[in-house]
Amino acid sequence: QVQVVESGGGLLQPGGSLRLSCAASGSRFSINAMGWYRQAPGKQRELVARITRSGTTNYEDSVKGRFTISRENAKNTVYLQKNSLKPEDTAVYYCYADSVLGGYWGEGTQVTVSS
Repeated sequence: QVQVVESGGGLLQPGGSLRLSCAASGSRFSINAMGWYRQAPGKQRELVARITRSGTTNYEDSVKGRFTISRENAKNTVYLQKNSLKPEDTAVYYCYADSVLGGYWGEGTQVTVSS
């Protein structure tokens, strides 16, 4: 079975930085796109950033210039470097991995930005 495991969440102050990591393992086929979604209380889950195997990236408008997504294809690992964090970035962040046989979700990691 495919496992998707996130790490790196935590509590920090506004303006701080954090790096999230996610590793997908167990797939017989190559992982294509990987990405990060987030869900805040009372809101729908939304795409934060995604990256293809070839390195093409997409970002949600509010995080452009602050967040950077990257990956290591050989390890099916994706990272999200988060700088200049704001309280509105507070959410559970979920990793997503896509293969030809389907998509897989991690269980989420909490990020709280507060003074």
